[in-house]
Amino acid sequence: MKSTAIRILGIDPGLRRTGWGVIDVEGNRLIYVGCGSVESRDTLSLAERLLAIHEGLARILGEFRPIEAAVEATFVNKDGASTLKLGQARGVAMLAPAQAGIPVAEYAPNQVKKTVVGAGHADKNQIRVMLGVLLPKADPKTADAADALAIAITHAHHRQNAMLKLKVAGL
Repeated sequence: MKSTAIRILGIDPGLRRTGWGVIDVEGNRLIYVGCGSVESRDTLSLAERLLAIHEGLARILGEFRPIEAAVEATFVNKDGASTLKLGQARGVAMLAPAQAGIPVAEYAPNQVKKTVVGAGHADKNQIRVMLGVLLPKADPKTADAADALAIAITHAHHRQNAMLKLKVAGL
């Protein structure tokens, strides 16, 4: 009997560290596959850092072969330069799966928190606790990897809606 699992890659974009998390979804079951982060050194130029993120995500895509991806939407902070750099990292995080022909959905941080914890203003510790409940085998080493798993879980819960929006948009 062929597996009907849907493999999802969640990505938490960041210039210093981009978190990634992979889960399989079989019906209502969530199965932990892997997580980690792609890091870029502060000493590199912006272009080299973006390249490091892209190459790292390309490796993850090749290794885990997800069929759908989800990225956290950028929030605007007080420092415009930081927001712009985060946006560039987010662009690379969306580009890598798109280049592999994988549809990419986007979720606001509050939607991720609300989906995983039940409250849109949950803190990182509450997310980690719920990850332990929803994905007992997961042991993310960084907050970015934990957030990426939360993004993947959010997509698992909202994917029919997200995929319908992509189809309607002609993507």
